[in-house]
Amino acid sequence: MTPSTRQEVLGLYRKVLQIAKNWQSASGRIEETMREKEYIRNEARTLFRKNKNVTDPKLIKQCIEECEARIEIGLHYNIPYPRPIHLPPMGLAHKQGRTLRHQEKLRKISKPIYLKSHDEVS
Repeated sequence: MTPSTRQEVLGLYRKVLQIAKNWQSASGRIEETMREKEYIRNEARTLFRKNKNVTDPKLIKQCIEECEARIEIGLHYNIPYPRPIHLPPMGLAHKQGRTLRHQEKLRKISKPIYLKSHDEVS
Protein backbone atom coordinates (compact mmCIF):
# COMPACT_ATOMS: atom_id res chain seq x y z
CA MET A 1 0.00 0.00 0.00
CA THR A 2 1.41 3.36 -0.96
CA PRO A 3 1.64 6.09 1.69
CA SER A 4 -0.99 8.20 -0.10
CA THR A 5 -3.40 5.25 -0.24
CA ARG A 6 -2.76 4.55 3.42
CA GLN A 7 -3.56 8.16 4.29
CA GLU A 8 -6.74 7.98 2.20
CA VAL A 9 -7.89 4.81 3.98
CA LEU A 10 -7.10 6.21 7.42
CA GLY A 11 -8.91 9.40 6.48
CA LEU A 12 -11.99 7.41 5.49
CA TYR A 13 -11.86 5.52 8.78
CA ARG A 14 -11.65 8.78 10.74
CA LYS A 15 -14.50 10.20 8.66
CA VAL A 16 -16.72 7.18 9.43
CA LEU A 17 -15.96 7.44 13.15
CA GLN A 18 -16.73 11.17 13.06
CA ILE A 19 -20.04 10.45 11.31
CA ALA A 20 -20.86 7.88 14.01
CA LYS A 21 -20.02 10.40 16.73
CA ASN A 22 -22.36 13.04 15.27
CA TRP A 23 -25.07 10.65 13.99
CA GLN A 24 -28.71 11.46 14.67
CA SER A 25 -31.38 8.90 13.76
CA ALA A 26 -34.25 9.85 11.49
CA SER A 27 -36.78 9.27 14.26
CA GLY A 28 -34.82 11.33 16.78
CA ARG A 29 -35.28 8.73 19.53
CA ILE A 30 -32.24 8.44 21.78
CA GLU A 31 -32.16 4.63 21.97
CA GLU A 32 -32.43 4.31 18.19
CA THR A 33 -29.68 6.90 17.71
CA MET A 34 -27.39 5.00 20.09
CA ARG A 35 -28.12 1.69 18.32
CA GLU A 36 -27.34 3.23 14.92
CA LYS A 37 -24.13 4.86 16.20
CA GLU A 38 -22.98 1.52 17.55
CA TYR A 39 -23.84 -0.18 14.25
CA ILE A 40 -21.78 2.37 12.29
CA ARG A 41 -18.75 1.90 14.57
CA ASN A 42 -18.98 -1.90 14.55
CA GLU A 43 -19.49 -2.10 10.78
CA ALA A 44 -16.50 0.19 10.15
CA ARG A 45 -14.31 -1.70 12.59
CA THR A 46 -15.26 -5.06 11.11
CA LEU A 47 -14.80 -4.08 7.45
CA PHE A 48 -11.55 -2.17 7.96
CA ARG A 49 -10.04 -5.02 9.99
CA LYS A 50 -11.21 -7.57 7.42
CA ASN A 51 -9.48 -5.66 4.64
CA LYS A 52 -6.31 -4.60 6.48
CA ASN A 53 -4.14 -7.17 4.68
CA VAL A 54 -5.35 -6.35 1.16
CA THR A 55 -2.40 -5.49 -1.06
CA ASP A 56 -3.85 -5.51 -4.58
CA PRO A 57 -4.22 -1.85 -5.72
CA LYS A 58 -7.40 -2.61 -7.71
CA LEU A 59 -9.03 -4.29 -4.72
CA ILE A 60 -7.97 -1.43 -2.44
CA LYS A 61 -9.52 1.05 -4.86
CA GLN A 62 -12.74 -1.00 -4.93
CA CYS A 63 -12.88 -1.04 -1.12
CA ILE A 64 -12.34 2.73 -0.99
CA GLU A 65 -15.11 3.28 -3.55
CA GLU A 66 -17.45 1.02 -1.57
CA CYS A 67 -16.73 2.95 1.63
CA GLU A 68 -17.31 6.31 -0.06
CA ALA A 69 -20.56 5.06 -1.62
CA ARG A 70 -21.86 3.77 1.71
CA ILE A 71 -20.98 7.05 3.40
CA GLU A 72 -22.79 9.10 0.76
CA ILE A 73 -25.86 6.87 0.71
CA GLY A 74 -26.03 6.75 4.50
CA LEU A 75 -25.81 10.52 4.82
CA HIS A 76 -28.24 11.15 1.97
CA TYR A 77 -30.98 8.82 3.22
CA ASN A 78 -30.10 9.23 6.92
CA ILE A 79 -30.01 5.45 7.25
CA PRO A 80 -26.76 3.77 8.37
CA TYR A 81 -27.76 0.34 7.08
CA PRO A 82 -27.04 -0.73 3.48
CA ARG A 83 -29.95 -0.12 1.13
CA PRO A 84 -31.48 -3.39 -0.06
CA ILE A 85 -31.45 -4.41 -3.69
CA HIS A 86 -34.24 -6.21 -5.45
CA LEU A 87 -33.18 -8.72 -8.06
CA PRO A 88 -35.52 -11.19 -9.73
CA PRO A 89 -35.57 -14.62 -8.13
CA MET A 90 -33.61 -17.43 -9.71
CA GLY A 91 -36.64 -19.73 -9.80
CA LEU A 92 -36.67 -20.05 -13.59
CA ALA A 93 -33.31 -21.79 -13.90
CA HIS A 94 -32.72 -25.48 -13.58
CA LYS A 95 -30.84 -26.64 -10.50
CA GLN A 96 -27.72 -27.32 -12.55
CA GLY A 97 -26.11 -26.41 -15.79
CA ARG A 98 -25.16 -23.36 -17.74
CA THR A 99 -28.34 -21.36 -17.11
CA LEU A 100 -27.96 -21.43 -13.33
CA ARG A 101 -24.27 -20.50 -13.49
CA HIS A 102 -25.09 -17.68 -15.90
CA GLN A 103 -27.83 -16.32 -13.61
CA GLU A 104 -25.52 -16.51 -10.57
CA LYS A 105 -22.84 -14.62 -12.52
CA LEU A 106 -25.37 -11.94 -13.56
CA ARG A 107 -26.57 -11.54 -9.96
CA LYS A 108 -22.98 -11.14 -8.76
CA ILE A 109 -22.22 -8.55 -11.44
CA SER A 110 -25.43 -6.61 -10.81
CA LYS A 111 -24.74 -6.21 -7.10
CA PRO A 112 -24.13 -2.52 -6.31
CA ILE A 113 -20.67 -1.51 -5.13
CA TYR A 114 -21.93 -0.46 -1.71
CA LEU A 115 -23.03 -4.06 -0.99
CA LYS A 116 -19.96 -5.96 -2.20
CA SER A 117 -18.67 -6.80 1.28
CA HIS A 118 -21.92 -6.61 3.25
CA ASP A 119 -23.03 -10.23 2.78
CA GLU A 120 -19.55 -11.53 3.59
CA VAL A 121 -19.55 -9.80 7.00
CA SER A 122 -23.20 -10.06 8.07
